[in-house]
Amino acid sequence: MVRNVHERLVPGPLSEVGPLLDRLGGPDDVLWPSPAWTPMVLDGPLAVGTTAGHGPVRYRVTAHEPGRRLEFTFDMRTGVRGTHTFTAESAGPDSTVLRHDMVFRLFGATRLTWPLAVRWMHDSVLEELLDNAERAVGTRPARPVRRSPWVRLLQSVTHAAR
Repeated sequence: MVRNVHERLVPGPLSEVGPLLDRLGGPDDVLWPSPAWTPMVLDGPLAVGTTAGHGPVRYRVTAHEPGRRLEFTFDMRTGVRGTHTFTAESAGPDSTVLRHDMVFRLFGATRLTWPLAVRWMHDSVLEELLDNAERAVGTRPARPVRRSPWVRLLQSVTHAAR
């Protein structure tokens, strides 16, 4: 079992930060770090059952609590069995913990591609998303993510393959 967690204390109330989750994959998405990365796209309005994905990674919405929680379950054809969940929790009147929690099992070729490449790109995308959350509420990230040379190489290879 693999668990991958990214979280950030965002300086803004839950009422301002939480609704950003509801925009993920939509036309007014301010969180997903595209065009630098393949955009997350929902195949319809945000609702339980809607399919979504970014690049070859496909999943469907399996839970949605507006402004609080958004859960996706991976399409098993991606070589991943599990979920990834975004949550927003109040940490006081002027701060919110924004979290992405991915719990899954790998099978097939993904047992090799996850540790060698996908994990590193995934981690960068999530940290950039959290940077964007801070920017969306009007603050600058204290330490914006910097892509490692390995991530930049992987990104250039995947972009060339598009």
